[in-house]
Amino acid sequence: MQKQRLLNVGFGNFVVAERVVSIVNPASAPMRRLREEARDQGRLVDATQGRKTRSIIVTDSNHVILSAIQAETIGQRFIQEENS
Repeated sequence: MQKQRLLNVGFGNFVVAERVVSIVNPASAPMRRLREEARDQGRLVDATQGRKTRSIIVTDSNHVILSAIQAETIGQRFIQEENS
């Protein structure tokens, strides 16, 4: 059985690292539209714990995950997870 690696997206929330397609900054208009479309279609997972959204994670199942951790920080965690 293959061991699944988990990516910490902040505040005790984890995502299966192999399912992550992209980690992006939420500031642009296309990312805001992506978030709204995901919310309307029931594909949005809010992992911010009530804090400001600082990154958006898109998975291979087309789910959109909001995180209060900077995209750069999650990216570094992703790289560390791949190397371990």
